Amino acid sequence: MRFILPVLFSIAIAGSGCGSSGSGSATTDTTAVAADTTKAVPAEPAPNSLSDAEKADGWKLLFNGKDTAGWHVFNHKSDGSAWKVVDGSIFLDTTNKKDWQVVGGGDIVSDSAFANFDLKLDWKISDSGNSGIMIYIQEDPKYKYPWNTGPELQVLDNNGHPDAKFVKHRAGDLYDLITSTPETVKGPGQWNQVEVVCKNGQLDYFQNGTKVLSTPMWDDNWKKMIAGSKFKDMKGFGTFKKGKIGLQDHGFAVWFRNIKIKNL
Repeated sequence: MRFILPVLFSIAIAGSGCGSSGSGSATTDTTAVAADTTKAVPAEPAPNSLSDAEKADGWKLLFNGKDTAGWHVFNHKSDGSAWKVVDGSIFLDTTNKKDWQVVGGGDIVSDSAFANFDLKLDWKISDSGNSGIMIYIQEDPKYKYPWNTGPELQVLDNNGHPDAKFVKHRAGDLYDLITSTPETVKGPGQWNQVEVVCKNGQLDYFQNGTKVLSTPMWDDNWKKMIAGSKFKDMKGFGTFKKGKIGLQDHGFAVWFRNIKIKNL
């Protein structure tokens, strides 16, 4: 040990000197990296707007944050007086309810139809509320409601609405067809960010950054699921490969914003 200690002492002194002379260099390098990292992080676009990168990537707004242009009540030309724009959100005003929907409301659908697409939007629901996001909707007088043709991704207060007691009826579920997992939904009054990707017969659904549902569409298993659901007697349900996007009036206050879509 008496031979090792002096050596260690010498190394410590040498290391101390190197540390002091290299310290400034290390600090400079770290600062440079931090600066580069900050520059690389893109700024979040304002609500109901697109960043330059999104525009270049082909994204389009389905809601401009100012009015309901681009939307109309299913099978009607009107946009529905109960659907209002409040604080940059499409809001369903339920002041005047009749049965299970709203006077001046009704389900609204996009003016345009889509086949392969990536859809993003935010939603929040009222206490004990119920609504939905529908895809591949067909407008035709022979169909009374959008959900006669378009599968629905459930929007729900899981802790307040009685529908949450049923399997495949909770927020994030493909309504009455597939249960979503894990459960990532936020409670009433809180914004949920969701993404629906439909490409070449494959449906993937993301809720608050997590994939919660994935399934092929239009194959034998898809047909089997429909046959075992409440939609089994609705001719045409879940069969169309191009259709409109829909937002549901289920008689409860609901908000939607940041609705954007990209054709794939």
